[in-house]
Amino acid sequence: MAGSLNELLELLDLDELSPDRFRGQSPKTRLQRTFGGQVAGQALMAAGRTVAPDRGVHSLHAYFLRPGLPATPIDYEVERVREGRSFNTRRVLASQGDRVIFVMSANFQIAETGFEHQDPMPVAPQPESIPTMADRAVADPTGWGALWKEWAAIDVRPVGDVGFGVVPGVAHPAHSQVWLRAAGSLPDNALLHACVFTYASDMTLLGAAVSPHARDFSKVQMASLDHAMWFHRPFRADEWMLHDQVSPSASGGRGLAAGRLFTRDGVLVASVMQEGVVRPLSTQTTP
Repeated sequence: MAGSLNELLELLDLDELSPDRFRGQSPKTRLQRTFGGQVAGQALMAAGRTVAPDRGVHSLHAYFLRPGLPATPIDYEVERVREGRSFNTRRVLASQGDRVIFVMSANFQIAETGFEHQDPMPVAPQPESIPTMADRAVADPTGWGALWKEWAAIDVRPVGDVGFGVVPGVAHPAHSQVWLRAAGSLPDNALLHACVFTYASDMTLLGAAVSPHARDFSKVQMASLDHAMWFHRPFRADEWMLHDQVSPSASGGRGLAAGRLFTRDGVLVASVMQEGVVRPLSTQTTP
C-alpha cells in the first residue's frame, strides 16, 4: 500500500505502453499480495484514459481473480466495448505475465440532469474529534503503528473502536463508520479523485463483516473477491467524506459489505458493494 499521497499519485500515473495498454507499479510493502484497492484504482485510471474528458465514471464492477505479486509490474489492457452518445463502456484485464489477476468493467457518462433524491446522512461525530491513525499508532505501536505505515496516503479515522482496532472478545453490530480523505491536496481532475477513492474504498469495508464476531482482525483472513461502485455526484477525495458501512450477511467463508459515501455537508456521492473471503486463520485455505 502507498505510504504517502505522493506515492499513491505515482502509482496512479500509469505508463502507456501502446494505445489501450498501460503498466502500473506497486510500492514496497510488508503485505504478501498487492493491495486490491491499488489494482482497482489503476484499472479505473487505465479505462478513464481511453474516454473523452467530458465523460465521467458512473459505475464499475470488478473481480479479483488471483493475488497480485507486489514485486511484479501489472499490465492493464483496455477493451473499448461500447461508444454510445451518452455512455461509454470499457473492460479492463490486469495481468502479470500470463496470469490474469483482475477483471473490471466500467461505464462512463456525459453529464446529465434528471430526478434527484438520496438517503439522509447518518449521525456521526465530526472527524476532528476522532484520533488520527498517527495518534492511534503512538498508543498501539504494534497494531495501529504497523498499519499506519501502510495507510498514510489516506487520512482514515474510524469512529469508535469498530474497525481494525476492534477489541477482541467484544462483539459489535455489523456496522462501522470511518471518515476519510486523501492526506494532502489533489489537482482538479475528476478521474483522479474517483481513482483515489476507489483505492480507499477497499481499506475498511470488509471490516463490517468481522465486527459482529468479536475477533482480532489480525487473526482473520480477509481478501476481496468482487467489488462494485456507483458514483452518484461529483466529489473531491481530498475533502472529508463519511464512509458508512454495513454487512448484511456472512456465510460460507465469505462476507458481504455495503458502503455509502457522504460529503461532510450530507451529500451522498457514491455507493460501494464488496464480497470477500472472511475466515478465521485456523481454517485458512487459498481463495
